[in-house]
Amino acid sequence: MLRFLLCILAMTLSFSPSFSQEMFHSNIVIAHRGAWKTNTLPQNSIASLDQAIALNCVGSEFDVWMTLDGKLVVNHDADFLEMPIETSTLKQLRKKKLPNGEKIPTVKEYLKHGMKQTGTKLILEMKPSKSGAERSKELAAKSVALVKEMKAEKWVDYITFSYDAGLKVIEIDPTANVAYLTGEKSPAQLKADGFFGFDYNIKVLKDKPHWIKEAQELGLTVNAWTVNNVEDMKWLLEQKVDFITTDEPEKLFELVKSK
Repeated sequence: MLRFLLCILAMTLSFSPSFSQEMFHSNIVIAHRGAWKTNTLPQNSIASLDQAIALNCVGSEFDVWMTLDGKLVVNHDADFLEMPIETSTLKQLRKKKLPNGEKIPTVKEYLKHGMKQTGTKLILEMKPSKSGAERSKELAAKSVALVKEMKAEKWVDYITFSYDAGLKVIEIDPTANVAYLTGEKSPAQLKADGFFGFDYNIKVLKDKPHWIKEAQELGLTVNAWTVNNVEDMKWLLEQKVDFITTDEPEKLFELVKSK
């Protein structure tokens, strides 16, 4: 009887619909550090991720650091509530709490929570280490290893200000989507080095608007950060960029709907 039930279960799983990228939302709205601003939620918290998911954002960006004991945690600044992340252990960091009662999320916890849905992608930003390029590359390698361990590849795109970290991700997983943030690399260079696209400050794109078309003609994606001004949003929409990263996803959604 047990063998029969196991066979039925295997058959059921084999006929289940396959996971595909088309299951994610197709809009251009990426919530910066989650959707936190409107409801005064802590940035980079599980609560702000949930709000981005509830809004149907195509992506929710989060920032990753590595602790002294090699654990990956989610926080924007190098310090968490005045505790320096890179020289503190996870246990030490967990002694403090965010204003909503959450502890600093580990990347594993964040990914596990985000993988409960298939609408919003998880945009993992690898923060450059203050200790230099080698630690940045170590963080990149550990990020990819964790994503693979959790089978989260379809959910996760990577972004970084560290070109070395971006190249490390591409080296380990050539199929990963990696976008560069700093702004000095041309679309041609990014394409040659295997990047998925760029995610540049809007000031860079206004200074070099031709890079938008150049990138897209090369098959790269174009994203801009951090865009909270309506006029800037309108300009980017006119330029037909692929994504816009904002602290105010609700405002951007309203603008997109009004077009």
